[in-house]
Amino acid sequence: MPRENRKRGKKHKKPVPNEPEPPADLEVYQENADYEGEPQTGGFEGGNRPAWVVREREPQVNPEAPFGYVDADVKAYFRTVELQIRDWQENPAHTSAGYSGDIENDQDPNEDRRLFLSAALQEMSGKELQLATDPDCSGILERMAYSMDDFTRRVFMDRLAGSYEQLSTHRFASHVCQTVFTVASETIVREARGNLPTVDPEQGELRTVAQLVSDAAEELLPSLPSLVMDQFASHVIRTLLALLSPHLFPTDSNAIRSKRSSAWKSNQGAMKSVFTSRESQGDKSIRATAVPEFTNLARRFVQKLRADLDANEVRALAANKVASPVLQMLIETEADQGMSDEPESLMDRALVGLISSHREDPNCKPEASDFLATLLRDATSSHLLETLVTRSSPPIFNLLWSTYILDNLPRLCVHPVANFVVARALARIDQIQLGGVCEDLGNSWQKIIKSSRVGVIKALVDRATTLSSHEEHMVEAVCSAFELKTPEDRLLLVPCALHLTTLSEYQVQLKRPTAQDGTESSGKRRNHKRPIDGQSGVFEPQTQGALLLGSMMRMASPHNHLLLESINSISIPDLITMAHHPTSSRVLDAIFESPTVLQRTRNKFVLRFIGHFHELVNDRIGSRVGDRMWAGSDPYLKGKIASSLRPHEQNLAGSQYGKYFVRNMNLLLLKRDPDAWRAQQSSKREVPTPSTSIQAKSVPISTSEKSSEQHSMEVSPKLPSKRKKKEGDDIDKLFDSALGKRQKRSALPQSQGEPNTFTNSDAPELESILGAIKAAPKGEKDGKHKKKKVK
Repeated sequence: MPRENRKRGKKHKKPVPNEPEPPADLEVYQENADYEGEPQTGGFEGGNRPAWVVREREPQVNPEAPFGYVDADVKAYFRTVELQIRDWQENPAHTSAGYSGDIENDQDPNEDRRLFLSAALQEMSGKELQLATDPDCSGILERMAYSMDDFTRRVFMDRLAGSYEQLSTHRFASHVCQTVFTVASETIVREARGNLPTVDPEQGELRTVAQLVSDAAEELLPSLPSLVMDQFASHVIRTLLALLSPHLFPTDSNAIRSKRSSAWKSNQGAMKSVFTSRESQGDKSIRATAVPEFTNLARRFVQKLRADLDANEVRALAANKVASPVLQMLIETEADQGMSDEPESLMDRALVGLISSHREDPNCKPEASDFLATLLRDATSSHLLETLVTRSSPPIFNLLWSTYILDNLPRLCVHPVANFVVARALARIDQIQLGGVCEDLGNSWQKIIKSSRVGVIKALVDRATTLSSHEEHMVEAVCSAFELKTPEDRLLLVPCALHLTTLSEYQVQLKRPTAQDGTESSGKRRNHKRPIDGQSGVFEPQTQGALLLGSMMRMASPHNHLLLESINSISIPDLITMAHHPTSSRVLDAIFESPTVLQRTRNKFVLRFIGHFHELVNDRIGSRVGDRMWAGSDPYLKGKIASSLRPHEQNLAGSQYGKYFVRNMNLLLLKRDPDAWRAQQSSKREVPTPSTSIQAKSVPISTSEKSSEQHSMEVSPKLPSKRKKKEGDDIDKLFDSALGKRQKRSALPQSQGEPNTFTNSDAPELESILGAIKAAPKGEKDGKHKKKKVK
């Protein structure tokens, strides 16, 4: 056959004689076990099985898709659903609380969204488990969970019931479980108030969300020891414990989700309801209210871990990065329910039997354990020790303090990990222990600052303020830490503490050339300028330094004078620079937040900015500081601030940030009626926030001021702007005798809620005035004009 006539493909194989035809359904045909391992050629005779025989095998479950794969078309549909919902969440048009829909057509603005979400939920019905385990669709379910109503959440959680253990150990489904338990808190509150959606009894009984959460906890409880060690299920257990004990663990805490999960969720945009803000805000009272059954469930979680794990296994959880956060939450729950002081409790096992030994002999001093000494210096386990120090009873804390912390206090304060545990412990010491700490750390203050362990000093300052004891020792300790010896040196407390540098280092940095002028400072202080060499430099304010200064500002009045004097010694340009920085501006806010700072001290501080407020408020951060100063000033000081800003009103009105401060001052009323403006400032009781100061309507005004302002707006355009009064004018004399010389026209009597007109009671007085005007003598001009007319 010629090559061009040949057909491509496999040649037809001739059939084997006497071979039966294969059945129609090969999968139904089951091969006997005797044929296993035999060659697949030939007939049935001789024990050989034919080639077309297919032996059924047991289906293998893929751990990545334990409930099956999602169809490609379904995936494509839910991708469009995600795009639409994400667009609504990021661009919430017409979803404000005050928006009531299309008034002309009387349509609900959320009707289209409800229909769209209802269609997506119908497509999801029956595929919840497959979608939850899919890497692409699991995130879409999380996004949709925030927009589900209470009934839909009940149905969705009911579909997942019975599979929570398998879902919680899955890489993607575990995040869906976390989101479901998080949004369930809002529905639980509404159910506790009796707000339940109607359910058709013919379709069966649908459990409430509180019952579904309880059943899910019962389902996970038998496998708790293994789930605690699982890298995915441990986060589900954390979220469930936060739901069972909402007063202990806020839902948005960082301990609930992992860092990778939080980072991924932050990149997904806003996760909220696509409906009105009233529905999307949710009910936050779940944090303060718990279902009574949940308290018993949380206790059972603690008891389950006690029963299944011995002391060594509990201590092994402390060093595990996955299980240690769960153990911390369980110890918090145990202490909250008063179970920590029991022998063989989780806290007792974590403390190597310290509680049991104290119950047996309260006077014995236990020996230091290497395990707890290791917890102090381990980055993972130190968080558990912080919980133990915070939640332990006073006798147990005193044993921990004297056995593990007090003897090694100077070294632990400068340790990169142990200093956090020491700071937590310092928040519980008494006056005697505080005095001993000040003596032990007398030679270590500079080391603490140089190692940037400012949290220890801040904790000591806060504790001294709380106990009202040893405050003068703490002031001396801070000055010693920054090498501030003479009174002149102590005036540099704020710049040194704000940048966490000693005085000698600060003076060296001042002599470096800066990027602003390129010249050496020659002793001139420039607190917030970065060196031109590109290094971070000490001139960048540090958060820890600002927190330390804020704690010192809350000390008693004689002890915070040093800090106030240091602030007053700073020049106005440097203060404005501080106010424009998001970190250093907190130091200025502390002046108005501290209850120990006198009002006259605040007034003196505000008076320094008179003439410079236009520079202060023309900034994103500075405008907030300016609002804080305005709210903390008396009416007299507010008048001075407003008068100093009148020449800069036009410039600030066009500023991006200064315009809000000008609106808050209400300069228009000040120009028109200064007395009404002062009365308005005196009647203010609520401190306006920067967000509410944008609208002038939010400023409370009394009824008399409203009527006075309304009358002045209606009457003043009819009067001449500059009216020159002549002596001996009969008309002016009549008005002065009737109304009084000092009576303002804007203060004419006016009834509330009526237009600005004369009432019937004013008719006799009006008639007498008009009659006097008619009886007034004629002017010389009129007489001449009349004579001309007679001629």
